[in-house]
Amino acid sequence: MIKELDTIVLTRNIAQHNLVQGDVGAVVHCYSADGFQVEFVIGEGTTAAVLTLSSNDIRPMGKDEILHAREYTVA
Repeated sequence: MIKELDTIVLTRNIAQHNLVQGDVGAVVHCYSADGFQVEFVIGEGTTAAVLTLSSNDIRPMGKDEILHAREYTVA
C-alpha cells in the first residue's frame, strides 16, 4: 500500500514532463480514489514536476533497489 511520503518509482514514460520509467519521486498526497500527488525533483532540489498519478503509473521503491542518476532537461 502506497502512502504519503513514500518513495515511488514511475512505471511509464511521461514525455510532456520529460519523465521516464524508473524515475523516482515522493508521494506528497494520497487521494481517496486511487490517486496520488507525486513530486519529482532534480539533484539540486528543484521540483521537476508535481503530478496526479494512479497506482498503475507508480510502484513502491524496493528495499534492495539502487537509485540511478540521469540528465534532466525542462520539458
